[in-house]
Amino acid sequence: MLLLPETLTLNEARDTLRLLKVALEQAGDAEVVVDASALVRFDSSALAVLLECRRLAQAWGKSFATRSLPPKLGELARVYGIDDLLAAAETPAA
Repeated sequence: MLLLPETLTLNEARDTLRLLKVALEQAGDAEVVVDASALVRFDSSALAVLLECRRLAQAWGKSFATRSLPPKLGELARVYGIDDLLAAAETPAA
C-alpha cells in the first residue's frame, strides 16, 4: 500500500509523485492501493498525482484503487468527472 502525505498541493506534487513512482516500481503486488487517510491539506494537484499513479500502475499491468480519500477530495474528483477513475479499494472483511 502506498501512503499519501499530510499535505499534497502543487508545491509537494512533483516530489510526492517521484516517491510514489519509486514505490510503485518496487511493489510486487498486482494491485496498487493508495491510502489517503493522512491527507489533510490538498488541492487539485492531489488528483493529478493520483491519476498519474493510476496510469503508471496500469502501464505496468497492475490494478489501481484508492483508500480513505478525504470527502472534499472525492467531491473535487466528482466535479472534474474523474471519480470513477479513483475507485475505492474494498475493505477486507474482519
